[in-house]
Amino acid sequence: MHADTGLAMCSPQWVRQRQCSSNTICIFISYVNIFFVLFLCNIINITEAAAARITLPGNASVSAVIIFGDSIVDTGNNNNNFKTLARSNFPPYGKDLKGGMPTGRYSNGKVPSDLIVEALGIKELLPAYLDPTLQPKDLLTGVVIAAGGAGYDPLTAQVAGVASLSDQLKQFKEYIKKLKAIAGEERANFIISNSLIFVVAGTNDISNTYFLTGMRKLEYDVPSYTDLMLNYASEFVKDLYGLGVRRIGVLNTPPIGCVPSQRTVAGGVLRECDEKQNQASQLFNSKLSAEVDDLNKNLPNSRVVYIDIYNPLLDLINNPTKYGFEVVNKGCCGSGIIEVTKLCNQFQPAGTCSDDSKYVFWDSYHPTETAYKIIVQQMLDKYANRFF
Repeated sequence: MHADTGLAMCSPQWVRQRQCSSNTICIFISYVNIFFVLFLCNIINITEAAAARITLPGNASVSAVIIFGDSIVDTGNNNNNFKTLARSNFPPYGKDLKGGMPTGRYSNGKVPSDLIVEALGIKELLPAYLDPTLQPKDLLTGVVIAAGGAGYDPLTAQVAGVASLSDQLKQFKEYIKKLKAIAGEERANFIISNSLIFVVAGTNDISNTYFLTGMRKLEYDVPSYTDLMLNYASEFVKDLYGLGVRRIGVLNTPPIGCVPSQRTVAGGVLRECDEKQNQASQLFNSKLSAEVDDLNKNLPNSRVVYIDIYNPLLDLINNPTKYGFEVVNKGCCGSGIIEVTKLCNQFQPAGTCSDDSKYVFWDSYHPTETAYKIIVQQMLDKYANRFF
């Protein structure tokens, strides 16, 4: 008998199809084969994870990661907030996350919060602060306080029915109290000052509060509205500093006019990028960059880092094949042109695309895990050393 034939006889398919002369031996070898394959896959996953790790300079360390802002980084803080439609704790959200369970992350899998802590070797997933299953030990290495739908402008969160940045600041104060109760004041203060803090906001202000609803247009033009956003952003960073935070990464706003929903709403028949929204983002980003420079000069012993995600995401959209993408103007969920949060659900007839790794966007507003991985890796490669 040929050797290949012998191996084939011991495959699970062969065992199902015909009676083996020695069922016990064949089934045993089949399981050995399966475990061997799983072992190899595990080795590959470990190797890939190690390759994605970030090497920090010298003796630098990060105690915890704490993230404020909106749905780009929220990992489930809106799950039990029934005043808002900005929830994603239902299928098909989270279909590629471990266990395929929706957790309140606004994507098919991991979001930037998770990818950052994973790359730093802290933990695999960064939990939501309001997660009812959160354990005291989870607080030691950080949480997400962000809420989907929030913005720098308090009106943005008010209209969405979610926690504003001032509300998130209150939650952070609660977090610090809990941390001190667990670790003691001295260690808690060290954890806070040695943490990486990220602020991710502004997108909803521009896309929803200003352009979509027009709620701020009567009293502000784009330059004055971006000034308003900037003032709130600056004060928030100063408030964090006042609570002992010393390493703060402030992400700029993305090319919001190019996300699928904004193409649909304001991109015309051809669903082109809405340049008005992109120009507003660029204007705000230029002001934010200058403000971060000033904050660094005026907040002693701090590292406030301006982080550009506008250009990395725009590069994915403009040059998709360079990164292995095929679809940039619609999301994987449903028709891809309008579905987000409640509209992206398991009951909508279009279902989801067959391969979300080919899509830059998961729904009409949020990128896929694949796109997030590329952006976060580029972000950490470029900016991680600036915090130390």
